[in-house]
Amino acid sequence: PQPGPLLSPSLPVSVRQPGPLLFSSLRDITQKGYEKKRSKLIGAFLPQAPGKVQLTETRLQQQHIKPHRILPLNNDNISQPFVVPGLPTCLSCTVCFADVHTEAVQAALAKQRERGKMAVPMPSKRRSLVVQSSMDAYTPPDTSSGSEEEGSMQGEGTPTSSQGSINMENWISRAIHGSTTSSTTSSSSTQSGGSGAASRLADVMGQTHLENHSTPPDVTSYTTDSIQVERPQGSTTASRATPKYGNAELMETGDGVPVGGRVSAKIQQLVNTLKRPKRPPLREFFVDDFEELLEVQQPDPNQPRAEGAQMLAMRGEQLGVVTNWPPSLEAALQRWGTISPKAPCLTTMDTNGKPLYILTYGKLWVRSMKVAYNILHKLGSKQEPMVRPGDRVALVFPNNDPAAFMVAFYGCLLAELVPVPIEVPLTRKDAGSQQIGFLLGSCGVTVALTSDACHKGLPKSTTGEIPQFKGWPKLLWFVTESKHLSKPPRDWFPHIKDANNDTAYIEYKTCKDGSVLGVTVMRMALLTHCQALTQSCGYTEAETIVNVLDFKKDVGLWHGILTSVMNMMHVISIPYSLMKVNPLSWIQKVCQYKAKVACVKSRDMHWALVAHKDQRDINLSSLRMLVVADGSNPWSISSCDAFLNVFQSKGLKPEVICPCASSPEALTVAIRRPTDDSNQPPGRGVLSMQGLSHGVIRVDSEEKLSVLTLQDVGTAMPGALMCVVKPDGVPQLCKTDEIGELCVCSVATGTSYYGLSGMTKNTFEVFPMNSVGAPISEYPFTRTGLLGFVGPGGLCFIAGKMDGLMVVGGRRHNADDIVATALAVEPMKFVYRGRIAVFSITVLHDERIVVVAEQRPDSTEEDSFQWMSRVLQAIDGIHQVGVYCLALVPSNTLPKTPLGGIHLSETKQLFLEGSLHPCNVLMCPHTCVTNLPKPRQKQPEIGPASVMVGNLVSGKRIAQASGRDLGQMEDNDQARKFLFLSEVLQWRAQTTPDHVLYTLLNSRGTIASSLSCVQLHKRAEKIATMLAERGHLQDGDHVALVYPPGIDLIAAFYGCLYAGCVPITVRPPHPQNIATTLPTVKMIVEVSRSACMMTTAVICKLLRSKEASAAVDVRTWPPVLDTDDLPKKKPPLLYKPSNPDTLAYLDFSVSTTGMLAGVKMSHTATSAFCRSIKLQCELYPSREVAICLDPYCGLGFVIWCLCSVYSGHQSILIPPSELEVNPALWLLAVSQYKVRDTFCSYSVMELCTKGLGLQTDSLKSRGLDLSRVRTCVVVAEERPRIALTQSFSKLFKDLGLHPRAVSTSFGCRVNLAICLQGTSGPDPTTVYVDMRALRHDRERGILPGVRIIIANPETKGPLGDSHLGEIWVCSGHNASGYFTVYGDEALQSDHFNSRLSFGDTQTIWARTGYLGFLRRTELTDASGERHDALYVVGALDEAMELRGMRYHPIDIETSVIRTHKSITECAVFTWTNLLVVVVELDGSEQEALDLVPLVTNVVLEEHYLIVGVVVVVDIGVIPINSRGEKQRMHLRDGFLADQLDPIYVAYNM
Repeated sequence: PQPGPLLSPSLPVSVRQPGPLLFSSLRDITQKGYEKKRSKLIGAFLPQAPGKVQLTETRLQQQHIKPHRILPLNNDNISQPFVVPGLPTCLSCTVCFADVHTEAVQAALAKQRERGKMAVPMPSKRRSLVVQSSMDAYTPPDTSSGSEEEGSMQGEGTPTSSQGSINMENWISRAIHGSTTSSTTSSSSTQSGGSGAASRLADVMGQTHLENHSTPPDVTSYTTDSIQVERPQGSTTASRATPKYGNAELMETGDGVPVGGRVSAKIQQLVNTLKRPKRPPLREFFVDDFEELLEVQQPDPNQPRAEGAQMLAMRGEQLGVVTNWPPSLEAALQRWGTISPKAPCLTTMDTNGKPLYILTYGKLWVRSMKVAYNILHKLGSKQEPMVRPGDRVALVFPNNDPAAFMVAFYGCLLAELVPVPIEVPLTRKDAGSQQIGFLLGSCGVTVALTSDACHKGLPKSTTGEIPQFKGWPKLLWFVTESKHLSKPPRDWFPHIKDANNDTAYIEYKTCKDGSVLGVTVMRMALLTHCQALTQSCGYTEAETIVNVLDFKKDVGLWHGILTSVMNMMHVISIPYSLMKVNPLSWIQKVCQYKAKVACVKSRDMHWALVAHKDQRDINLSSLRMLVVADGSNPWSISSCDAFLNVFQSKGLKPEVICPCASSPEALTVAIRRPTDDSNQPPGRGVLSMQGLSHGVIRVDSEEKLSVLTLQDVGTAMPGALMCVVKPDGVPQLCKTDEIGELCVCSVATGTSYYGLSGMTKNTFEVFPMNSVGAPISEYPFTRTGLLGFVGPGGLCFIAGKMDGLMVVGGRRHNADDIVATALAVEPMKFVYRGRIAVFSITVLHDERIVVVAEQRPDSTEEDSFQWMSRVLQAIDGIHQVGVYCLALVPSNTLPKTPLGGIHLSETKQLFLEGSLHPCNVLMCPHTCVTNLPKPRQKQPEIGPASVMVGNLVSGKRIAQASGRDLGQMEDNDQARKFLFLSEVLQWRAQTTPDHVLYTLLNSRGTIASSLSCVQLHKRAEKIATMLAERGHLQDGDHVALVYPPGIDLIAAFYGCLYAGCVPITVRPPHPQNIATTLPTVKMIVEVSRSACMMTTAVICKLLRSKEASAAVDVRTWPPVLDTDDLPKKKPPLLYKPSNPDTLAYLDFSVSTTGMLAGVKMSHTATSAFCRSIKLQCELYPSREVAICLDPYCGLGFVIWCLCSVYSGHQSILIPPSELEVNPALWLLAVSQYKVRDTFCSYSVMELCTKGLGLQTDSLKSRGLDLSRVRTCVVVAEERPRIALTQSFSKLFKDLGLHPRAVSTSFGCRVNLAICLQGTSGPDPTTVYVDMRALRHDRERGILPGVRIIIANPETKGPLGDSHLGEIWVCSGHNASGYFTVYGDEALQSDHFNSRLSFGDTQTIWARTGYLGFLRRTELTDASGERHDALYVVGALDEAMELRGMRYHPIDIETSVIRTHKSITECAVFTWTNLLVVVVELDGSEQEALDLVPLVTNVVLEEHYLIVGVVVVVDIGVIPINSRGEKQRMHLRDGFLADQLDPIYVAYNM
């Protein structure tokens, strides 16, 4: 025999019982007795002192258990008995696990607990989600599912009905009771039962011995401080801007300072869990270049390597041709049909287990001939028959009608057609049926044979036609029942040839990716295979065989349809539907018919065990062979052992169990022969999982837990040559202790994948090589798709399938193994046994394991979550591999294969698309992803010591740029003569009194009001009088202007200037949302120290309303003046400021980081500002400009209120709120007034893009024309949103909008406008920056008189061209400082008066707080100079430092929004070094959990970051300020204070 490692004599059969569970169902032994019996048996195998060996042997004999065969071994590897690597994904796992595995899992879990593993924080879920998912899913998996592979058994899963109904009521009442007792304000309670739930959870945790787990904090105590965020109805822009959580502005939390609340505790728990390093630290490895950034998995020097000799090919015994074997299968049929027509061929059963129909050999012969004749002669015309010999035809027969299938199959063989058996398509969208359609199409199938009943059951159109299924070719359906067929003429006879190399049939095979291939089998192979099976199984004439398998393919077809006819055997066919009703039916039929052979799967054995209640009349002594079709699956061994254990007393002989290994390509690969010599116990291999994952065979010495026990599947088939080759790359022979892919050289295999010559070559024409590279045979081998090895004595062991292989971090794991471990985690009462899918997805250049299971409807959140965390720990303990994502879905929701198994590729597809709709998700990227780049070390910057040569710092141009010089610009600007805007207005009122400066439009697009120069002047005078007389204000007092966007605001502003007061514009409170908007108004009024407020009568009322007094203390308002009621007289004297550097106005706004900042604008700066805009945009009195902006701060205010007075152009004012009523208002106005320049905000642009997307044609027909627009500037203080501006340009291109016209401006608190696209500037450009192609749009022309430099924010040194740094600006219109209450002067002087630390140290710069870079473009501007472009990346205080690198929220958010159609908005922030991603869900709450894996994947893939927390919220929760910018800090405070009312919060492990 082949020398090789030793097979350990593992535990004897009677020890491998499926644990107490089984015994309790057998009721023949007490728990105590079980323990006793078990220790007695296992005792023999526990390590002992050398002197006791003899005892072991004798004790075994007393027990009447034969010791397993110990195989010969060579002395080198005496110390290593046997062990096996990773396993694949066919989910035939409803087997009953050997005790051993369950024990290993329990031990692994115990070990994890000893390590004191932290509790995993439980996700929080909105109640609607909890109750819904349970209620919807309450139906147990429908019984039609079950599966060919597995299924949930009635006897094991579902309780009996009486018990069930009690449970159900109890459960429903619990759910209802829970939702009423639990505090209503607790916004996202995870428990369903008030505080009781927390203690219940504590009990659960106590019972499960998780001593160190901190229980989740009690969520029910948040009744008082949970602040409800009222949202107005309808998500209007105005209301979008409002959620400010509680007093968020005052709550600025420094990073890591918790604001209290449950979320913080949860995250704290998460942080603690993550603090414990799980894996060994990564090697220091970092190359600053795209892919090399990733940690490359270096092979572990200590990993096990194969050490054996090179294996030799194994030869099966000679195929001995018996003289009376028929020359072909049709010849056999002809022989039996004519000499013994009465012999039974096939008996079919109904669902009650009664014989339904007996097909004799005579009937089979006659009917097959009839079918052959009719297909060949009755389809098409005589001259043009529809099918000719050699054509392919589909066989579509249901699983309960083997007789009709058999007749059709042999009919095809007789007619020399090629049958392609497929499943019955139940619906047009059946999972996988589309792929089958492709197969039929590629095989050129035009005719489908089917039975009467099946034909009636197919979906029909209204006309009674059978519709064409999705992806299927057009088929003619042909019913094969005899009564529909005409009799062949007497002289017609089928031509029966000897077997040749024509194709006999095509068997379909579904691949890992869901595609379907057709394996062609030749007539010669078909016959040889039948002969080989006959010889190895010892079949004889007229034997009875019980078949439970699918007769359309694989083992069921080979034994039950083909080999049986060759030997004139009688097949008793048990349909799947009968097995579901009565799992013991096959055993009863074996007894009833005294069958010699039965063909089953391990799941049939498992079901029989579960259903078996000591039936008296069972006797299995007639069986000489029990073929276990999936015996090669590593988990079938426990079913075989347990089955033998129970039924040995019923006459079952141990040597009868014959596992076999097969694959569609190689047909039967190996089968254990039924021996009469019962002294030959089967071989066992107990292999180390660790060794297996490296592809080598080892017996595990230290780690007793993670082992895999395998049974042999016998030896190679008669007449075949078998070898094992390396699974990837050149097919080189493996060593004896190495796992590889089995290859077979034999006549009896498939020959090709139909129509796919390339794939065929790789699979069916393989020439294995020896170590010197010479082929071992001149004949080609076929790859079987099975992974395994050949042990001593030529016994084959299968450790898994190629299809289920997952290579994670260079180690191989098999999906089946993982399934088995998950199933062994007790208690199993939360998920359905046969409904677990395991597959891998590729994220960040490695495979990641995903486990999806169907959850039982009555399991609570806590239970399932407990189970999930234990599954993760068990898989980690036994396989040493992390699970990336574990998801539970409601029962019956996973896509099924036709026989009820899980359709794996479809499940994976749904998972990746985000349409699996799980009800629970647990992701563990922190433990799995070990190939992230090493955190970056800070590089020392260029210091003053660096050589400064002219403008070069170490080879780079210093990054600086400036707009045109204001002084040299010749322009006839009359307004320049005046230092103050108030004087410009007076001058215009005298020289051009009737020139209209402002026109305000209403939502219908008609003019609501307008102001000429003189009207504005007169109105401002009256307001100045009012301030002096009624307000008793002195010059320099601050006045808050609380007006809606419009003309009153402008008049009030100039009134203040005329009176010498300092105006502050404030957005009025939103009438439907006073509670959240009024506090901001109050705050600005207080912080700005306003001595009085001016507003309209309507708002006056609002400020004194009941709602207002509920929101703020109305008694502390300063005096409020109502400007709707103005005095008639004008003031005696207008105020003229003495010094242009005094304050003109204050500009307050909430920055993107949620800080309220007010900046001081002097008269000089204000005039300079207006002048640069006038020059940049070429504004003159003859121009008209359309403005659709909020006029409260920054550039928006300047353009709305100041520019027209300075430049004299007419401003057409469109309040953005009017667009909600009429989205086309702004663009129609632009078109109607033939405007050349227009300004808008991102929110306006978004409204137009979303609201008018489908109306461009109707707008065109209304005459909308945008071809005159020269500049359309978006005003914002943030990085340009390129996607939005581009889609806007694209959308309105048809209406004449020039793509060059759309541009963005950039301003910040210290300088309200740094860039603005002018007329003479070059085209905007976009740069792609760094490896992830972050797009930073070019900021447009830098305004005249503005200088910009990029400085290092830490060292304040200048940076080179294209270097990222802080943008510093020097200009006449810089603000003169922050306006603060606290006199925080240090901060202010730094922001407004900074100097560089070296280089030009004289200039005074203002720091913008934004990161960006300057870059020379190839473009030239009007004066022929090369153009310096400024690119803005994001706010410095928004930038997140993670893993030593700087990230900008907007980049991560852009990636996230792209990942799923239901994500409408996203905001990210960090908390204690965790990245928190908040997404708004536009869809049903059931979709919330789909987003968690997708968000995690995309951030990993594109940014190399692991998301710590994913929060799914409703639309409108992410707060957005008036300018449409996200307030991420407010969001963070709201999250930490638990005020978001999230739909789902997932804490990634």
